[in-house]
Amino acid sequence: MKHLFLSLIFLVGLSVIAQQTTETTIKQRFKTELEKENIKSGILHVYSESRGINIQIAESKEDSISINHPFYTASITKMFTATAIGVLKDQNKLNFEDKIGQYLPDSLVNNLHVLNGKDYSKGLTIAHLLQHTSGLPDYFTDKTNDGSPNIINQLLVNPNKTWSAEELIQFSKEKMTPYFVPGEGYHYTDTEYVLLALIIENVSGLSLDEFLMQHIFQPLKMNSSYINLKSKAINNKLPIVKFYASQYELSSLKSLSADWGGGGLVSTTQDLIAFLKAYNTDKVLRKGTRVAMQNWINETKGMDYGSGIRKVSLGQLTDTDSDLQLIGHSGATASFLWYCPQLDTYISGTLNQLEASKNAMILVYDILMAIQSY
Repeated sequence: MKHLFLSLIFLVGLSVIAQQTTETTIKQRFKTELEKENIKSGILHVYSESRGINIQIAESKEDSISINHPFYTASITKMFTATAIGVLKDQNKLNFEDKIGQYLPDSLVNNLHVLNGKDYSKGLTIAHLLQHTSGLPDYFTDKTNDGSPNIINQLLVNPNKTWSAEELIQFSKEKMTPYFVPGEGYHYTDTEYVLLALIIENVSGLSLDEFLMQHIFQPLKMNSSYINLKSKAINNKLPIVKFYASQYELSSLKSLSADWGGGGLVSTTQDLIAFLKAYNTDKVLRKGTRVAMQNWINETKGMDYGSGIRKVSLGQLTDTDSDLQLIGHSGATASFLWYCPQLDTYISGTLNQLEASKNAMILVYDILMAIQSY
């Protein structure tokens, strides 16, 4: 019995040492990322209940920030907009295969998708929008037909402009051309998620921010989350962490109103992880709805897309033999929210820099490798 007791103590000691080594490795890796010239701040939260990991780091070269400071999540928002559509499905108020014309005015739907002289607008479904298979162009980053600036290039040119959803859709109609017949390809576009947000509002009778507050933020106690320029957090008065495009600070621009249903969420790592945990355990949506929203289609090498949610196969992405996968989403501000089922680990955070999106994915990969090694 004595030898068994000593063996147990030895094993526990090894576990503690391994955990401390992992934490040190992760913190050092994150510090290395923050030392890069274009990175002005960063937030990282690595959490695994089963592995006893809860690493929280927040650092800035400019302002004093903490893990409780909310940050701009960019396209992580798509998970929430898609989930809101799932909630409406669970309430029997819509179906994924419904035509979007059932829920949107003719003024928006007419001439929305015209390709090679044929109008496909009335055939567009909610599922097309959710999975980026509509063929619609992206008002944010796609090239315009006449060479004029797209919306992302207008943010700094007209920093005080407030964009309406209708203006964004009209911009897409007038300035851009669809890519393919609905359902016959994949093209990532925020235009679809503006349309989805409008469907949520028209079906529920609530604004998007009110709907998220009532059906997601309040039930999950996400007290630091809100839609930028539209609402406020339930209980967090800390300012948003500044984020940049190169050296240009974008955080305070009114023109960010152009980033709404596809990218306007402000949140914290704690709130985001709470959401993804609830999503994975069917506390937000019915299991059948969640499974249907994870009907994966190929996006690019190593990446598949569901309905507002992405799956990354790290072995394919990195040309290694890794069997690890990530489920979640990332954003253009180098924000990220991922769950690795093989390691039962959640990773959330941001580098607050549009030029660092690739860096953020490499950082997440390195963190998972550190966890797997011990």
